[in-house]
Amino acid sequence: MASYKPVVVQSFPKLGEKITQDTLYWKNYKTPVQIKEFGAVNKIDFSPVPPYNYAVTASSRIHIYGRYSQEPIKTFSRFKDAAYCATYRDDGKLLVAGSEEGVVRLFDITGRAALRQFDGHTKAVHVVDFLSDKYRVVSGADDYTSKVWDIPSATAVVSYSEHTDYVRCGCISKLNADLFVTGSYDHTVKVFDARREKSVMTVEHGQPVESVLLFPSGGLLVSAGGRYVKVWDILRGGQLLVSLKNHHKTVTCLCLSSSGQRLLSGSLDRHVKIYSTTSYKVVHSFNYAASILSLALAPEDETIVVGMTNGVLNVRHRKHEESKERLPKKKRPAYRTFVKGRNYMPKQEDFFVSKPVRSHLKKYDKLLKSFQVSKALDTVLQARNKTPEITVAVMQELNRRGTLKNALAGRDETQLSVLMSFLIRYVVEPRFAPMLIKVAEMIIDIYLPVVGQSAVIDKQFLKLQEIIEKEIDYQTELLEVLGMMDALFATMTMKKATSLEKNKTNGILRVLEQDTSN
Repeated sequence: MASYKPVVVQSFPKLGEKITQDTLYWKNYKTPVQIKEFGAVNKIDFSPVPPYNYAVTASSRIHIYGRYSQEPIKTFSRFKDAAYCATYRDDGKLLVAGSEEGVVRLFDITGRAALRQFDGHTKAVHVVDFLSDKYRVVSGADDYTSKVWDIPSATAVVSYSEHTDYVRCGCISKLNADLFVTGSYDHTVKVFDARREKSVMTVEHGQPVESVLLFPSGGLLVSAGGRYVKVWDILRGGQLLVSLKNHHKTVTCLCLSSSGQRLLSGSLDRHVKIYSTTSYKVVHSFNYAASILSLALAPEDETIVVGMTNGVLNVRHRKHEESKERLPKKKRPAYRTFVKGRNYMPKQEDFFVSKPVRSHLKKYDKLLKSFQVSKALDTVLQARNKTPEITVAVMQELNRRGTLKNALAGRDETQLSVLMSFLIRYVVEPRFAPMLIKVAEMIIDIYLPVVGQSAVIDKQFLKLQEIIEKEIDYQTELLEVLGMMDALFATMTMKKATSLEKNKTNGILRVLEQDTSN
């Protein structure tokens, strides 16, 4: 009796994203750690100094987490209502935060009580940051105002009331201690100089502005609002360089990589998009479980932290390649080396006795070997989403044996529903269409008498019919387009041939004319 030959699974070219250096770089993170906060995470900010702890603002608390800790190492909870936008100073020693009651508080990282309290806003303060001189704080609030505060005296140095709606985002310039930017729900982004009484530049974003970001060079400004991320050239008076529309819902946060060569944007569509700052094309994307409100990257992109609307903090750490020096295993010489010597060359008449290699059959192969065709088909259908190639290969093997109809028959509602789901998903895929269309025809022949007894199966049959009809329409349109293209190519060929013939005729006439004149 001949030995059983396993099912041959046809290999197809892999369809998927192109592997680039960015793909390898951004995929090199460990499995994310999930931390549950008390409310939606509205701000994440990394300390600029080692050990690079990060502050998370959620609900009425500010939690300080260590790089690898899953529990907060410190908590600031002296807020009557929601806290907003906790941000570190450049030296990592002070923390400033806004609040729902309109008060700006300054904290020492080593203490618990507020060092300073800045009163002056009449509504919630959503934006706070330190100016780069480290002795002044800028804030923006829902009372449409932006203020610059002096830390030693706890008084407002200057106040601006140019926005006509909530001020919800802002950033400061690292190069100029007097320059800062605010974004508002009045669709504008304004650049202020603390030495002047009015804004020095205004750009129209076109949507309520949720986040703004200045490049380290200070020459480019990025604004996010609605589905758009826009890049402006400040040195050219606020000229729009590029408008990106890669998200499906409102973009809520922006972030730059440590090198400044990649721009990250988070959105309510649960995606983080990564753009190249040279071409402004998406080079990679992360998918999350809930809508994203805040985003931050640790120095050297070691950690990426994302805050979501459901209060979950998602933390991914970069993988570190462990450089373990593995000692090479000493190869032991084969048995024949001891008998014949290391340099022995086998002769033509020598007979090799090879050890038989035991082949391990897959589960579906074992079932096919024992002629359990229905169970073999059920086994491969269970993993239908991962390996459709194997499922179709088993169907082809059953068809070759002439037992495919037997394997498809005698199914209950659940088993038939699984089979129909597989057909609906893959019947129009060119790799599997020839086989799956035959399977669909057999299923219709077998189960046509019982149509109407199950609402689930009836719905799937209608869905399958709709998909096939759409595919037929697409194929018809494609054939029409091919016909048009053939006609165009034929016309172009005729024109080229005609022009060549004319040139030849003209050449003969010229020769004849020359002969006549001579």
